[in-house]
Amino acid sequence: MESSGPSEPNVTDSIVAGSAVEDDSAAVLRLGARIRELRKSRGLTLVQLATATELSHPFLSQLERGLAQPSLGSLRRIALALQTSPIELIAASEEPLSGAGGIEVRRAGSGAVPDGFAIGTARMLTHSGRPFHPMEVLSDAVEPGEAFSHEEDEFLYVADGEVVVELDGQQYQLATGDSLYYGGGVVHRWWSAAGEPYRLMVVKEGPRLRTLAAPQENP
Repeated sequence: MESSGPSEPNVTDSIVAGSAVEDDSAAVLRLGARIRELRKSRGLTLVQLATATELSHPFLSQLERGLAQPSLGSLRRIALALQTSPIELIAASEEPLSGAGGIEVRRAGSGAVPDGFAIGTARMLTHSGRPFHPMEVLSDAVEPGEAFSHEEDEFLYVADGEVVVELDGQQYQLATGDSLYYGGGVVHRWWSAAGEPYRLMVVKEGPRLRTLAAPQENP
């Protein structure tokens, strides 16, 4: 198992990209709390998560408590193990919305994922606390990327270009204006159909967090 302890490089600025006045320690605390929330909702122990990610149990424990700062590579492993997207995991470190919670304006260029964390460019179009997570994805990759699977449903719209989307091994070629909907549990990935740039709008349900039933008292 790879040792990824608290001595990992400080990359908090990358995690909270786009937030110039963000308090780093608060961002790490929010990220850790989100990882713990997702882990418990997926029914995983810290030991099981450590095995799935090949990260050390002590490092993950400190990460969940906001005492360690992960590398982007570690975050990617954790996202895959928790069946969420790396983009959503990074977005969990954002400062909570203030003011009118029902209205949110996301300016062009904000919410972007750091370079090297995803193939192409991707950004969240809302804060992570929303019931739906819309994302914009831009790329020209011709090789199939990493396959993802999560419990939540997802909708994909091709805003520009042509892409191949693979769902549970079956391929669908989509052009500008086409859309696709698939349910939770479907293994999926996509790439450029002809090496030309494409732009996708992807809307995913927020994670379905399970609440554990309280133990019943004996009469």
